[in-house]
Amino acid sequence: MNIIALRDAALHGQAVALDLISSPDTFTQLGLALCAILLAWVLSTRVIAYVSAPVMVPEEQLIRTTRRWLARMQPALYPMFASLLLILGGAFSEAVLGQGWLLRGALLLSILLLADRLIRLFVAGPIAARALRWLLLPVLTLHLLGLLDPVTASLAAMSIEIGNLKLTASGVLRVLVFGSLLFWLGWLSNDAGQSVIRRQARLDIRTREVIAKLFQIVLFLLVSLLLLQVMGINLTTLAVFGGALGVGLGFGLQSIASNFISGIILLFDRSLSVGDYVELEDGQVGYVRELNMRHTTLEAFDGKDVLVPNEKFITSPFTNWTHKNRKQRYRVDFSVAYDTDVRALCELIRATVAAHPQVLSGEQLPLEERPDCEIDSFGDSGINMFVEFWMDGIDDGSNRVGGDLLLEILEALQQHGIQISFPQRE
Repeated sequence: MNIIALRDAALHGQAVALDLISSPDTFTQLGLALCAILLAWVLSTRVIAYVSAPVMVPEEQLIRTTRRWLARMQPALYPMFASLLLILGGAFSEAVLGQGWLLRGALLLSILLLADRLIRLFVAGPIAARALRWLLLPVLTLHLLGLLDPVTASLAAMSIEIGNLKLTASGVLRVLVFGSLLFWLGWLSNDAGQSVIRRQARLDIRTREVIAKLFQIVLFLLVSLLLLQVMGINLTTLAVFGGALGVGLGFGLQSIASNFISGIILLFDRSLSVGDYVELEDGQVGYVRELNMRHTTLEAFDGKDVLVPNEKFITSPFTNWTHKNRKQRYRVDFSVAYDTDVRALCELIRATVAAHPQVLSGEQLPLEERPDCEIDSFGDSGINMFVEFWMDGIDDGSNRVGGDLLLEILEALQQHGIQISFPQRE
């Protein structure tokens, strides 16, 4: 009896499928779907050709931003246009034909392809992209098919109780899916927001860093609150949790809290900013490359990154060489024999030092900022001389000027027959 019923159901389903396939409405839906797919391909091709073409005339900021955004979204343009056109085609089919099952199926495939392209574009790590793909695409498929609510109800019935805590399969999956999505959106928003803030040329670099860090903190708090809401935790209980957290910070996490608060103070008092050249009390020097909530990254001239806790810049003295003015004064020492014409020597050394491209010189500068050669002292073997000069930047690393000047001074002395003093013994 069951076999006969199954056979009758199969025959009935076959007849319905044949009627659907041979129906003129089905061919109409197929034509609409093909037209939407073809038109989406044409539109995406035209847009890609537009954003890839070289820019011949200056464009406004809005047009440049739109062009960059479209260039980044190139792989997702085709499924995006296809989804929009299939939605319009499905609405037209429902209004005219009274059905649109084929267009809905094509729309489902198009949306899944669009979601996969977006994951490939915006999720950098292969593990995170694979995890998000396995979590998001099945949930999206069930939602589009209208099966998400029945599946959620079935999962909600699967639960275990541990004391006063009740865990359901739907709750665990909800936390995994939406938690992963929230962290991904938070990471994406943080990178995009900080990139936009740091491109604002109208703001100085310190203001940009302050705004960027405040944006990062606010975004972190927002994602945390949303995740707590997804987990079903009542936010009013955070008052008790905040008191316990304050006690924990006072004892076990005081170093982390101190570095975090010190980082905020550094951002607001503007005593340190990205690009500054600093020298710490222990002799460590380097350029500030990044200001984080816990530490500051210094890049030394040997290429190493030194992570300095923010608290150290608050509690210990340090020298900021480029805080207000990048111009620095340096000195090079040398000595010559006692029979040297010192007045002519000073003019020669001033001209030699001023000829260096990184040394600040010229009649437009104040007299105290031009290269100057003077007598330092009278030594046992000769006259000790020195030359002072100003330069834009730090005399080290790529701006190593002092070593170049020593070589140029030596060559100038040799060319003019000036003897460098040395100890003489009889």
